[in-house]
Amino acid sequence: MTRRLYYDDCYLTTFRARVVGAAPDPPRVYLDATAFYPTSGGQPFDTGRIAGALVTDVVDEDGRVAHLVQPAVADGEVHCQIDWPRRFDHMQQHTGQHLLSAVLQQQHGIPTVSFHLGAETSTIEVAAAGLDPAQVVDLERHANEVIFENRPVAISHVPAAEAEGLRKPSEREGMLRVVSIDGLDRSACGGTHVRSTAEIGLVLIRKIEKIRGQLRIEFLCGMRAVRRARADYEALSKTARIFSASLDEAPALVAQQLEQLQDAEKHRRRLASSLAEARGKDLYRSTKMDEDGVRRHVLRIGTGPLDAELRAEAQGFTAGSKAVFLVLVQNTGAVLLATSADTGLHAGEMLKPVMARLGGRGGGGEQMAQGSVPTAEALQEVEAAFGRFPAA
Repeated sequence: MTRRLYYDDCYLTTFRARVVGAAPDPPRVYLDATAFYPTSGGQPFDTGRIAGALVTDVVDEDGRVAHLVQPAVADGEVHCQIDWPRRFDHMQQHTGQHLLSAVLQQQHGIPTVSFHLGAETSTIEVAAAGLDPAQVVDLERHANEVIFENRPVAISHVPAAEAEGLRKPSEREGMLRVVSIDGLDRSACGGTHVRSTAEIGLVLIRKIEKIRGQLRIEFLCGMRAVRRARADYEALSKTARIFSASLDEAPALVAQQLEQLQDAEKHRRRLASSLAEARGKDLYRSTKMDEDGVRRHVLRIGTGPLDAELRAEAQGFTAGSKAVFLVLVQNTGAVLLATSADTGLHAGEMLKPVMARLGGRGGGGEQMAQGSVPTAEALQEVEAAFGRFPAA
């Protein structure tokens, strides 16, 4: 068993310990006592150095703590150093999580299901269908008010049978490590935490999203929140400068520009469809009839979707009498077939059996149908069948 020094002192950054075991590939070392936190409970591992060797991972192995190191460490007593900026950042985020979860439970009756502390942001998943914007603002405000109150955060060890008032009941037996925020929260937790809520710095809620029937809340604490707020400010400032506007005016101007852009895009699409339809009509006029009195045209394109413009061109061509129009897309095997009403041909009924025979699928209505085939050879077969489509 490894004696875990961080259980009693989260601020311990240097210590001496004795190597009691090691293993190769990758090199790992076991100490009689450690202040290095192993990945657990949603909180990542500590980094630092053991006898000058870089600690690259810390793993909990059924009571023993394994320290993965580069290079290997020799036996004996060793000097150990925790990467303090990383440790303190994790302490801020983890204590901030306790604070958010406690406020959610107290103010809204919403329990926390899980916690994840990431390299850039942290998240909690909570058992709730949703939170409206006003509730999110209230949650963030209340959490920061508790931070400003500088409430003590204490760590105690109590028998599980005597651990009362826990926000979430613990299934552990024996002694429990309880982390308490004065007057707000008591939680069984093995993680590292700050001494007071003031050391959390601040809490910034970034995003709320639904996932697996629950809510995921993304948040940042301390310097992470400061850096993110600065980045958000810089992004908004750049946007405001583009519009020669103040920060407060920028969102409304962006919304206005977006609306105008969407209107312009709709207008462009209408014009493109009209142009494609006119192109189809010109193509119809330049296409000669076959012996059945039908104008047939094959349009081969290398790549691209069967979009509204292609459909408009096909409709323009088949707006004339006795017309059949086929589109073949080489890279995807997509097929579009259009017929004029007076041919007596049903595009969907013609295309579907051809697609099925060639290992593809497709269908559609009387005047237009589409589908796809799996190979270039099958696409050639579709084109060959096109010339055999009978005219009524």
